[in-house]
Amino acid sequence: MSVVKEIPLEVVKQHNKKDDLWLVIEDKVYDLTKFRLEHPGGEETLDDSAGRDATRDFIDAGHSSEARTMMKKYLIGELPAADRKKPLPIR
Repeated sequence: MSVVKEIPLEVVKQHNKKDDLWLVIEDKVYDLTKFRLEHPGGEETLDDSAGRDATRDFIDAGHSSEARTMMKKYLIGELPAADRKKPLPIR
């Protein structure tokens, strides 16, 4: 079992450029710098999300299970508990 590196959101925010592009999806941190030009939705989509939590954008785009599988090779860590968004209460 491998240990997952914790990456604070403040560090993710520093990686917000086309040649250094990280983002957060579902509390996991991805380095998508090398994937940027290959993104089927266009690189602008990733540029707009660079350095921030893009979970809502990812879900709204309706990504396939294939996309989720592909993401695994870009995973570099996860947010520490203190930086995770609290789930909305179920009503």
